[in-house]
Amino acid sequence: MCGTTRSRAAGAACPAPAVPLRGLGVRFRLPWNVLSPIQARSVSMLSTQQSPVVHPPASPSGDVPVDFVDSAEARFDPAGMPARMVAALDAVRLGVPVVVLDDADRENEADLIIAADRLTHAGMAMLIRECSGIVCLCLTEGKAASLGLRPMVEHNRSQFGTAFTVSIEARTGVSTGVSAADHITTIRAAIAPDADTQSVVSPGHVFPLVAKAGGVLARRGHTEGSVDLASLAGLSPAAVLCELMLPDGTMARRDDAVRFADQHSLPLLTIEDIVRYREQMTRAVSLA
Repeated sequence: MCGTTRSRAAGAACPAPAVPLRGLGVRFRLPWNVLSPIQARSVSMLSTQQSPVVHPPASPSGDVPVDFVDSAEARFDPAGMPARMVAALDAVRLGVPVVVLDDADRENEADLIIAADRLTHAGMAMLIRECSGIVCLCLTEGKAASLGLRPMVEHNRSQFGTAFTVSIEARTGVSTGVSAADHITTIRAAIAPDADTQSVVSPGHVFPLVAKAGGVLARRGHTEGSVDLASLAGLSPAAVLCELMLPDGTMARRDDAVRFADQHSLPLLTIEDIVRYREQMTRAVSLA
């Protein structure tokens, strides 16, 4: 076990303490470069909603492994969807990136997603460092219209109809637009409540995506999933995403996403989780 004489003698590195989210027993280790100690302590003080605690299996010696990792199959068990969603929404509220996988028969890719309201320099740096480099800002149709953003092309012929608009830059306050700080300045300018056609210019280094009205219930894409997560977390319906890549330049798939989420102590979701969660909410409202 971490902290024991045996582990110190072996030179084992002790990971950061796992922090429970909403008393769920669902834990992920908070990355040092995303949350301050004060923010980290605040996680366990969020409103409580109970769910059974998940305990790792004991080893033959009776010890519990330090770095217990569920299998990919267990990670995506439909029965675990409510716990995954609550953990993810708590993370979204704190500006912690969430790893989101879409359907295997669709893009079969993992994106890192951060609520635009909670974007930090550390979070943006992580997106730039670990992902494809194409930083996308997911917006509602209304917000895109208020900024005067036109589609990138007149006729969208992409396989999944990804709704890119012209790229943007903040009108003021940026240099080259490439740095993490400049990306954040542009995103903050675009999502400001009073943002209009004079707030941003084109072209730029941030790529807006327009989510379909109805979210994942209308289109099972990362764009809609990102906006839904921000809205469900009680934040402005805007989020930043970037496609997760491997060091060799290939795209991260399901097992890669599981490993990445564990390595960086991040919540992991699927678009299917968000769809099921929203469907349950819709049924609950209709029965009320």
